[in-house]
Amino acid sequence: MKIKLTSVFVDDQEKALTFYTETLGFVKKHDFPVGQFKWLTVVSPEEPNGTELLLEPSDNPAAQTFKQAIFEQGIPAAAFAVADIQQEYVRLKELGVEFTMEPTNMGMTTAAVFNDTCGNLIQIYQVTAS
Repeated sequence: MKIKLTSVFVDDQEKALTFYTETLGFVKKHDFPVGQFKWLTVVSPEEPNGTELLLEPSDNPAAQTFKQAIFEQGIPAAAFAVADIQQEYVRLKELGVEFTMEPTNMGMTTAAVFNDTCGNLIQIYQVTAS
């Protein structure tokens, strides 16, 4: 069994695609219509055949409630590994990304949390010890 797809609920798929590709640096993998929305995924350019992130519309009222509740509690909807968290934090800050938590040592990892502009908090982390 492998994890090949995971998702985040987004308010606007096109806005999310722009943020996840142009700001975060992911690459669009799939983009095709499914009813009134799209099957829209992105991947890491470092792993083009790796796990895909589905930018899932949060049109469903249950998804909206869930997304809002975890956002208000400060819980990230997803976490992405980075090689150098301080460098990535500075790069994203320079691009105008709003962080709710600066890089913070948490023992085995250092983590930071930002707003993806699409209704989610996203965590980036660097493993600091093994």
